Amino acid sequence: MKAVICEKYGPPEVLTLKDLERPVPKDNEVVIKVHASSVNAADCNIRGLTYIPSGLGFLARLMLGYNKPKISVMGSIFAGIIEEVGKDVQNLKQGDEVFGTSPELGAYAEYMCKNENSTITKKPVNINFDQAATVPYGALTAYYFLSDLAKIKSGQKVLINGASGGVGVYAVQLAHYFGAEVTGVCSTSNMEFVKSLGADHVVDYQKEDVAHRNERWDIILDVVVGKTSFSRFKKSLNSNGYYLAVAGGLKDMLMMMWTSLR
Repeated sequence: MKAVICEKYGPPEVLTLKDLERPVPKDNEVVIKVHASSVNAADCNIRGLTYIPSGLGFLARLMLGYNKPKISVMGSIFAGIIEEVGKDVQNLKQGDEVFGTSPELGAYAEYMCKNENSTITKKPVNINFDQAATVPYGALTAYYFLSDLAKIKSGQKVLINGASGGVGVYAVQLAHYFGAEVTGVCSTSNMEFVKSLGADHVVDYQKEDVAHRNERWDIILDVVVGKTSFSRFKKSLNSNGYYLAVAGGLKDMLMMMWTSLR
């Protein structure tokens, strides 16, 4: 089978196309013929250490591989059709159209194996493979931060900094779905788009620093990679509010822990 592999850190040009053996499923795994994948911040990090928050470079290399990526076949998001199932698989069958995420990577290949109990599910019939492959990364990230961490509730005020990005577009829709009053921050060209997603208010960061508003929010989701700043938004939080830095650095983490202790 054909696969895109990465054997050293660097720009997209380090990726190469090679022939590999088709994977063989374990008893609880399925073989997926990949129809679509996507490129997201996680993939870029693994390939080139591109979006590593300040102070976490050494830790990132320990996790991903010090001199080169530990896993050579890239791709963390997939959409495709199941071609083979292991003997113990119960909930999926050959021919099922599926999509999901793969922390162990492998989606930049013609075929990949996935445990049936991992993050894989059947694809809705009203979206195609290309569309399905754009959903899991941003949507699951936004859901985890808003629902699992912040315990978002109807009526809360939510600020999403970076509302037109890969995570922000889902955060706006999810916050709106949960009944929050949503303020999205984006560029001039994306204001109407963010409003169409369900934002009640949209702020153009090119014209106004939202942190200088005399306004407070219950949840601030900051998804602007490399520019997150807890100190900047600290005064914009309600007393029991949450500041959630999707890609915050070591300084922000320490400041947030100290503030929580105090």
